[in-house]
Amino acid sequence: MTYRTFFPVALLATFLISACSHANKKHQDPKIRTVNDDKADSLLISYDPAKGDKWIANFVDNLHKKYGFNGNMLVAKDGKILYEKAIGWADYLHRDSLKINSEFELASITKTFTGVAIMQLVEQGKLKLTDNVKQFYPNFPYEDITVKLLLTHRSGMMNYVYFSDGVWKDKKKPMSNLDVMNLIAQYKPNRYAKPDTRFHYNNSNFMVLGAIIEKVTGKKYSDYMMENVFKPAGMKHTHVYSTTAYSKIPVDVVGHDRTWKYSVVQNFLDGPVGDKGIYSTIHDLVLYDNALKKGRLLKQASLDSAYTGHNKAINGHFNYGYGWRMYDGENGRKVVYHTGWWHGFRHIYVRDIQKNIVIVFLGNLTNGSLMHLDDLYKHLGVPVIRKGAYTGKGSMPGSDED
Repeated sequence: MTYRTFFPVALLATFLISACSHANKKHQDPKIRTVNDDKADSLLISYDPAKGDKWIANFVDNLHKKYGFNGNMLVAKDGKILYEKAIGWADYLHRDSLKINSEFELASITKTFTGVAIMQLVEQGKLKLTDNVKQFYPNFPYEDITVKLLLTHRSGMMNYVYFSDGVWKDKKKPMSNLDVMNLIAQYKPNRYAKPDTRFHYNNSNFMVLGAIIEKVTGKKYSDYMMENVFKPAGMKHTHVYSTTAYSKIPVDVVGHDRTWKYSVVQNFLDGPVGDKGIYSTIHDLVLYDNALKKGRLLKQASLDSAYTGHNKAINGHFNYGYGWRMYDGENGRKVVYHTGWWHGFRHIYVRDIQKNIVIVFLGNLTNGSLMHLDDLYKHLGVPVIRKGAYTGKGSMPGSDED
């Protein structure tokens, strides 16, 4: 081959290799992480205490001293942590202090993850929002309950947390999601309402969704979430812990109910997952927010559906989508969030989509301190995320909370 023929061939080969490389990057699975992803994430969760927001610091100190907040908190804006702090006890009995990377039982913040997993399966064509629960569990005793009605708390189901307490014989033996599904099939407890007639927040909806995830994928909920949500999002300190797999949940944070006199011991109700059961840190919740915004976990169309209110607005602004609570304001203002309240843990996780603000308060003392965040919201220019701060026809503040 002469130089005159070799050079054009080599040039063409270089062009084709470059084009293929570009195409591969363009179509690369967003769930596959790279070294650069880890570097970018490390910057998102880096924090210099010397540069912390002094107003927020004073606010949090007051929240602790005046209202008894005990837990870990963080505020981030535009990919930068403005302030973070671990304040108080991880376990009062042993006088163990909280650490900034302590893992908390997220309680109902777990529901946002379950919603993401369901929408992933919808994107993959493995299930549809219109699918009936009976397609997955033929002995399910209720008619006309679909995946969408579960996601939006419109199924009318009873709350398994209260129902199962009376029929689960061995309280020392933890229940699984399948156990609860079998109990429902056996006892056929009365529903609160007919399907799709009203919004009624309760844990049964997302416990059933957790069971559907396991049936559709053939994997444990914990394994599916690790492979398809936690790892792609870079959440290295997030796990699903169930008492069906762990006699003692392997974290250092204990929930305390209202006063330090009572630490809440995990029991058979800590077995079912999907409605709760995910443990995480304030930093990993920042990475979760980032992964959602970057399209790592879901396509934008799926996120838009998840962030759309599918119920009648409460007090003019508050609604529920697919696993997300939300505040809808004027001119398309959208804030999505979720609260959590379970076995001595009380949280709120707020994501202001427009202003790119993340607010995380993870508490392990359920004393009502998180009802006093109004001034922080105002300082940040975020709508006040408290139903009682608004007027309008709707439920009383907190009546449909976790």
